[in-house]
Amino acid sequence: MSTSVWERPGIVRHAGDIVRSFRHLVGRDLLPPAAAPANLAVMLRDAPFVVLSHGLEADPVLNYGNRAALALWEMDFAELTRMPSRVTAEPMLREERERLLAVAAAKGYIDDYAGVRISSSGRRFRIENAIIWNVQDESGAPRGQAATFDRWTFL
Repeated sequence: MSTSVWERPGIVRHAGDIVRSFRHLVGRDLLPPAAAPANLAVMLRDAPFVVLSHGLEADPVLNYGNRAALALWEMDFAELTRMPSRVTAEPMLREERERLLAVAAAKGYIDDYAGVRISSSGRRFRIENAIIWNVQDESGAPRGQAATFDRWTFL
């Protein structure tokens, strides 16, 4: 029997890093506390809001997207996690996106992000009130950035 992507130790660990970093930097819980890391990973996977993250590459690649993110971007996990995060925005909007990611990196998080994104099929949507924060592992080492939002409008 094969392990689902959501049960892989690296994904379970990363889900914990996302949730723990959010609590540490933003000062509130992204999810209710879970008894076990695997439970937390399932809760994040099934959350009714979008959660995405990317790594630390020079051109960061997405390394996580929950089911809400996969549905919105119209991709499976494997497709999403091969995509540079800049591709989530239209080309003419990427400079502003990069500027705001830099602000989040410097301050730890921003909580008022809005912008237009584009799905794999070309469907455009505007996200509102997104929070972007730095993701760190348990020792405090940087692992990338994550974003969450629960409001979007198709254009």
